[in-house]
Amino acid sequence: MPVPTSSSAPAPLVDWLFLDLNSFFASVEQQMRPELRGKPVAVVPVDTDATCAIAASQEAKKFGIKTGTNIGEARRRCPELITVMAGHDVYVEFHHQVITEVERHFPVHVICSIDEMACKLDAPRRVLPAAMDLAKRIKRGLRERVGECITCSVGLAPNRFLAKVASDMQKPDGLVALLAEELPGSLLELELRDLCGIGRRMEPRLHACGIRTMQDLWGAERETLHRAWGGVGGDRFWHALHGGPSEDDPPARHRTLGHSHVLAPELRTPPEAGIVARRLLLKAASRLRRMHYRATHLHLSVRTEDGPRCEAQVKFEPVSDSIVLARCLAELWQRVMQQARWQRLKKVSVTLMGLEAESQPQQLDLFVSNAEEASRERREHLSRVLDEINQKRGRDSVVIGFTPDTVRTFSGTKIAFTRIPDREEFQE
Repeated sequence: MPVPTSSSAPAPLVDWLFLDLNSFFASVEQQMRPELRGKPVAVVPVDTDATCAIAASQEAKKFGIKTGTNIGEARRRCPELITVMAGHDVYVEFHHQVITEVERHFPVHVICSIDEMACKLDAPRRVLPAAMDLAKRIKRGLRERVGECITCSVGLAPNRFLAKVASDMQKPDGLVALLAEELPGSLLELELRDLCGIGRRMEPRLHACGIRTMQDLWGAERETLHRAWGGVGGDRFWHALHGGPSEDDPPARHRTLGHSHVLAPELRTPPEAGIVARRLLLKAASRLRRMHYRATHLHLSVRTEDGPRCEAQVKFEPVSDSIVLARCLAELWQRVMQQARWQRLKKVSVTLMGLEAESQPQQLDLFVSNAEEASRERREHLSRVLDEINQKRGRDSVVIGFTPDTVRTFSGTKIAFTRIPDREEFQE
């Protein structure tokens, strides 16, 4: 939006800068492989037309290809489409390079996802011209120091929610400011589903409250949104939409930690699937120790090829060593597979629950002998030694209960929508 030219009028203010990397995974692939630049590219988890795109380049998006598009359908829309296997470790490295570059200009306040981050502006940079200049310097720095293919759209607004909305309004390589004194302004040009927090389930609930357009949403009373959301989430959305101050996110508290995997056909028999479950458990246990937690519950879930889901759970004293956890998994595996009648499996999930920080005081058991305590300490020490070897020598250099070659094809770390893996995870 234009900057006011009148010298007497005070410049508008914004509080947040939101940065959204454009087609991030596909842009990284084009940065790493110049032969892909200017061509329609889809990043995929497996090399088959039955899978879906997890990212699409700007060139592919012109054909209607986006995250979630079936690759078979994508090839029908664009026969020249190039598919590239995802390199999650490379994307995490570029993610950290982007953070480093942004923080050359201003501190990052919140990392929202692998390709989104936000800066809460200080007094000198709240003035719109200064905020616009900061955004332009960040965009230029990314192109010059991270890669010419790495572009971003930036939104400026009085709160983080509206700054994110602004970043989505002009892509790729956009820069949009939403000012409190001009609201609703260009918001009225959007569809309800364009706003973060309104998806396919929420939209019908808004329709039921008589809200079908952005004009309806803007004019709705706070109580109406409270009713649509079924609680205070609607109140927060109303305040954010109208430019109210953002609530700082509370520090993350980990309640569960786990991994799941959809099995390849050759790994769906119970013996092979059991090895996959054990590998997923060891990966989760390594993360548990690195994050300085102990678990008190282990949950195992499987889904058979025919569809039914079978699950079981066990509770124990706070523990983090892989040896005890592997024993618990072996017990759960027998119980779950009896439920599944030892059929072929399609998916396996392992979750550690009831997490407690290592620093949390522990209630001592008066009936535990010194020998038992010493054995526990040795197991935890051995597990940490194995972690160190795998970090130094590479993932699966040392494993418990199976040969490393059995699992190399599936045990790599993936980037989820809600979590950015640490660099160390790619060696766990």
